[in-house]
Amino acid sequence: MSDRSGAKPEIRLRDYQPPGWWIDAVELEFDLDPQATEVAARLDLRRNPPLAEAPLVLDAEAMELLEIRVDGQPLPDALWSLADGRLAIHWRGERARVETRVRIAPERNTALEGLYLSGSRETGFLLTQCEAEGFRRITPFLDRPDVLSRYTVTLRADKARFPRLLANGNAAGAGELPDGRHWARFVDPHPKPSYLFALVAGRLQTIEDAFTTAEGRRVRLFIHAEADAIGRCGWAMQCLRQAMAWDEERFGRCYDLDQFHIVATHDFTMGAMENKGLNIFNAKYLLADPDTATDDDYRHVLAVIGHEYFHNWSGNRVTCRDWFQLCLKEGLTVYREQEFESDLASSTLRRIEDVKTLWRAQFPEDDGPLAHPVRPERYSEINNFYTATVYEKGAEIVRMLALVLGREGFRRGLELYFERHDGQAATVEEFLAALGEANQRDLSPWLGWYAQAGTPTLVAETRHDAARQVLELTLRQHTAPTPGQADKAPLPIPVALALFDHAGRALPLQPEPATGSAGVDGVVLLDHVEASFRFGGIAEPPVISLLRGYSAPVRLQQEIGTAALASLVRHEGDGFNRWFAADALARRLFGEVLAGRDHAALLGAWTGSVADVVADPSVDPALAAELLGIADAGSLGDGLAEVDPEAVLAARQVLETGLAGALEELLLARHRSLAMGEDEAGSLAAQGRRRLRNACLGLLCHADRRHLALAAAQLESADTLTDRLAALAALLRHQADGHAAALQAFADRHVGEPLVLDKWFALQATAPLPESVERVRELSHHAAFRWSNPNKVYALFGSFAMRNFGGFHRAGGAGYRLLVEAILRLDGPTPQVAARLATAFGGWRRLEPHRRALMHAELDRLAADARSADVSDILRRTLAA
Repeated sequence: MSDRSGAKPEIRLRDYQPPGWWIDAVELEFDLDPQATEVAARLDLRRNPPLAEAPLVLDAEAMELLEIRVDGQPLPDALWSLADGRLAIHWRGERARVETRVRIAPERNTALEGLYLSGSRETGFLLTQCEAEGFRRITPFLDRPDVLSRYTVTLRADKARFPRLLANGNAAGAGELPDGRHWARFVDPHPKPSYLFALVAGRLQTIEDAFTTAEGRRVRLFIHAEADAIGRCGWAMQCLRQAMAWDEERFGRCYDLDQFHIVATHDFTMGAMENKGLNIFNAKYLLADPDTATDDDYRHVLAVIGHEYFHNWSGNRVTCRDWFQLCLKEGLTVYREQEFESDLASSTLRRIEDVKTLWRAQFPEDDGPLAHPVRPERYSEINNFYTATVYEKGAEIVRMLALVLGREGFRRGLELYFERHDGQAATVEEFLAALGEANQRDLSPWLGWYAQAGTPTLVAETRHDAARQVLELTLRQHTAPTPGQADKAPLPIPVALALFDHAGRALPLQPEPATGSAGVDGVVLLDHVEASFRFGGIAEPPVISLLRGYSAPVRLQQEIGTAALASLVRHEGDGFNRWFAADALARRLFGEVLAGRDHAALLGAWTGSVADVVADPSVDPALAAELLGIADAGSLGDGLAEVDPEAVLAARQVLETGLAGALEELLLARHRSLAMGEDEAGSLAAQGRRRLRNACLGLLCHADRRHLALAAAQLESADTLTDRLAALAALLRHQADGHAAALQAFADRHVGEPLVLDKWFALQATAPLPESVERVRELSHHAAFRWSNPNKVYALFGSFAMRNFGGFHRAGGAGYRLLVEAILRLDGPTPQVAARLATAFGGWRRLEPHRRALMHAELDRLAADARSADVSDILRRTLAA
């Protein structure tokens, strides 16, 4: 059996072979106990005829095999072997009923894959996490996504210790057993891959609701959590009902079982898991009330509830043929989630946040040693490919397809995809074929987006012919080489655009014949290296707004003046592009400051345009708040040939000081005007006002320390966690008198509330202070910190490495050493968590020489001591030439 240490062999997409055997039906029986659980499995197998000579080999890790039978008879030792995580059965028949009985130890399963214990032996509960390869740690199986089976599951356990028993599918019976035990049975009528299997057993409280689908099915809805958390699940239930209704209306997708369960846990390596009919959630994406959840938390609960529910079709009913197709379920579902939140909350805010995530996480991934296509060509550890490229860039591809097909065309294509592949494991090619066939279009060129790594650069140039009143827009694309892909092909890039005069009035788009392809209204499609597009009836040189709504995940290089960008900030009707223009001005200013050039005029243009929008009471407060934000140092440094962290931070400080100083009076007036009323904490209006007021507060405290009194007053009177954290962050960052006591008082108030204390850890880990390394090390010994809990590790060490640019890159390398020590400590018990932290070193080659050498030395130290396949894979690719 494998111990999951050391390097794994590389698996390649081009080597894919269908399984040699199919498993039509699965019967599982669990005798549950934290120390020793016994699992009996009965698998009905049949050969795949094209592979008649294929051996019967089941995946089996971290288990003790107690018994094996075939067709009811004990299998002689000579006819089976168990080694290196594989159970080989020597069987030449066309069918076989394989029965196994194994023993596993959930409480010793610190990797949190398979069946494990959340919490203590005495009070915790049992649950599973099987994606991507956790089911092989429960019972021997063909643990691959293209083997779909129907499951019947029986659970037995001590009733006092595990009163709640849950598994996938519909409830099919329950009863009492001798010695205080009980049982429950579940039948899932829909075939599913093993990664979607789930069970839960423990002392859980429940809230219940119901939903009647458009097809007339009455679905019972359950959310389960421990007693101290169940009172914070009401918002999640509202979100679930909204998601079910939205998916019916937008995409015609109805739920297909009689019940839907969601379970909250604090011990989870992911955000949530879409197991068929039994979703398991990291508690941070399920629990919400005004005292323990921020406004962003409320929105995240809405989004993640939607995401996991939408997987019922895009992932469960139609799954992925192999793990190379992971983007097929995740990219599509992220897009559906984005549209859901945009329809129910602020579409502009959601789009801005999605693009900032793309720039902060995915663009650096595309530029670094861990670059890979949205559909990878190879992997050795699949856990390391749950990346921003697969999720966020994958969603951007789907968004582009939806744009060029139109709303109804995309729905028509998606309906054909679901109808054609229901109950199957599909590929990217089949997804594109269905969308194209439903719209009589050849979408095969879009496969390039899935196959090619790297972020395209889009160069835009304009020429105005006054005599002919014609504007000519020339677009060119180029993608730099990435590891293993030196040559890049042109990709189809939809460019949404609008024209304005210099007073901000929109001009009609009148396309003329051009060398490029025309798309839907207001969109041109660049599908060659270069193309030109002409628009008539343009008397004066216009202001052109490109990539409206961020219509393609590219870097834009545009010939546009400062005054034109400022005009777009003031007048663009697309909220995203107002922010996009303001961000472009700020980045242009950052470049001038970094180069030491005079920047007074540029600073005035940027702050003046932002001030005009922030002062306008008709503007969405959430958008105004985003305009007051400045990209973080890591994002500002993106694109620099060589990154000097101190220079980047100093230049960003100039921007922040300039904005705060120029707008101080306006910020104070807006802060006063946004005093909170009696609005419901979760209402969109109240959330927008809080967002803007807290953005004003942060800049005011930067402009003048006397405004720290506003932060102290807000901390004292705030009735939401959003306002308390914003005030506390300002006091901490500027080391206001009494900030240490305020931090302690916050911790004392929320003792016993782990999700709130995660924010407390993260707040201190990200504070831009000289002693941040020492503070993080000190906090790792705090009574509320647990190395075994992924949320705590990400809150402290993940926040420090990913969001404290100055602390992580501190001169001398102390930040690098701190993170390596944490990774080595985590590598044995929770390798997935360790590997995710290790990705923080991905940009080491772009650092200035001194820090580059320091980080390289720490990477070499880490590589020498790493034990897991997860971390070893990240390091191998990070250090590769």
